[in-house]
Amino acid sequence: MARPIISLFSFLFILSLNTISALPLYTYSRWIADENGTRVKLACVNWPSHLDTSFAEGLSKQPVDAISKLITSMGFNCVRLTWPLFLATNWMLAAVTVRQSFQSLGLDDYISGIQDNNPGLVNLSLIRALQAVVSTLGENNVMVILDNHLSKPGWCCSEIDGNGFFGDEYFDPEYWIVGLTRMATLFRGVRNVVGMSLRNELRGPRQNVEDWYTYMQRGAEEVHKANPDVLVILSGLNFDTDLSFLADRPVNLTFYGKTVYEMHWYGFTDGHAWEIGNLNQVCGQVYNNVKGRSGFLLDRGLPLLVSEFGVDLRGTNVNDNRYLNCFMAAAFELDVDFALWSLAGSYYIKEGVKDVEEYFGMLNSDWSSFRNPSLTERISILQTSIKGIVYVRFLGSIVQGSGLSIPTLHKIIFHPATGQCLLNSGTVGPLSLGPCSETQGWIYSSTKVLMLRGIILCIQADQLNKPAVLGSCTEPNLQWDTISDSQMHLQSKTTDGTEVCLDVGDQSFIVTNACKCLSGDSSCDPSSQWFKIVDSLINSSPSKESGKRRKENIRQLMTEATEGGS
Repeated sequence: MARPIISLFSFLFILSLNTISALPLYTYSRWIADENGTRVKLACVNWPSHLDTSFAEGLSKQPVDAISKLITSMGFNCVRLTWPLFLATNWMLAAVTVRQSFQSLGLDDYISGIQDNNPGLVNLSLIRALQAVVSTLGENNVMVILDNHLSKPGWCCSEIDGNGFFGDEYFDPEYWIVGLTRMATLFRGVRNVVGMSLRNELRGPRQNVEDWYTYMQRGAEEVHKANPDVLVILSGLNFDTDLSFLADRPVNLTFYGKTVYEMHWYGFTDGHAWEIGNLNQVCGQVYNNVKGRSGFLLDRGLPLLVSEFGVDLRGTNVNDNRYLNCFMAAAFELDVDFALWSLAGSYYIKEGVKDVEEYFGMLNSDWSSFRNPSLTERISILQTSIKGIVYVRFLGSIVQGSGLSIPTLHKIIFHPATGQCLLNSGTVGPLSLGPCSETQGWIYSSTKVLMLRGIILCIQADQLNKPAVLGSCTEPNLQWDTISDSQMHLQSKTTDGTEVCLDVGDQSFIVTNACKCLSGDSSCDPSSQWFKIVDSLINSSPSKESGKRRKENIRQLMTEATEGGS
């Protein structure tokens, strides 16, 4: 199908649909969209296949089809599938069978598990096994981004592992070009392979901007020449945290509509700052740094994929827990495409140790269910497009007879600590948290009044430690200021002049409490009082039913996990 002609003067905003029926994908300004011009939000999870075995993790414990179905049951529509460069440049490695790879590493104990769960893979060559995993993901409507994670198979990453930058021990740029070209050619015509990430986490003492432009532009051109259907994804410097050099010098490529940039953002990126600093101040500072290093690309109309983020899913890491609240707010506000690290519940072998559990993994150690179902449900809101966009040639001809309505821009009030939004029944009374798909939408006026969209009712601060209510817009206590360095405290004054902030009370009802943790105290956690006012085009239809099904799947697995004692 030919790429559609785009008119910037006629467009329709709607929610993205999780489908791969209109591939390949293109870029339009900062958005990724399908052939019809409908935004496709990449909600991906990383599936490691770059470690010592050069074989997708987990396949000794579960069938590839079962894992693919778990991916979709969590609401992900995409996998960032990692691969080592040597798999494409060393034909001896590529020709090794899965069985032989495990035998050579002394991992014979895993072979019977692969034989039982994936009998069709165990005697395939490693490169054919990769193709088979991609094929099964496609059969389950999962898109794939092929990520060249490193050169020599193994764990990633350090500054001195020989895989970090062009010219390092295992990173010959000429072989890299050859490997990218071969992989792009191998997957040409495979519809669910929608993107290729040129290299993961460029780093180390050799890194420099000039070589970045020389080789990344060349790699992008060669990939596009070999496979013009895929998105070409370019990573930054300093472990993929820095693309700031693009502010003054954009890339120069011969093709357009296919380039995406990627960045990584973890809690540990900033050391222990989240744990030892005031959370409002740390969140505000780190978010501004992220925007300055990479996030500014969105403002310039360039697509940006957060291709790695994640936390320790045991819930015991204070640094990670605090970081996640800030990340959720930023990712939701920016409506950014992403790939969560990681799918893996365990690794066959990691840095010489067998059967290592991955606490960042969405799946448990036997890859049978969710490690942390409540967090799985919480982050599911990030899988939804809140600013979806469809470009059409003639708006009237599309809307007429289609049954589509044109959503209007409004505000939603997001609570990052729960992944929910501020709701009301539409009548005078208390407010509560609930699914963002059910929010009625708000108007945040120039006088900082929060009014329910379509009904002249406003949020009022009544009394300290009492519920916030929806009432008449003629009352005096209606102004809500965004305060603190995080800009996520909503502050007002009660009828007696007491300053209060919105907070979450019992049973998810919204109350007005004294504002907390505004500065100073590093032990104080303000996240219950964090609310983000976000521009949105959320419309409960068309995705409400699919959202309900996903939540039902998650809740069912939560029940099974509880009953099974896992």
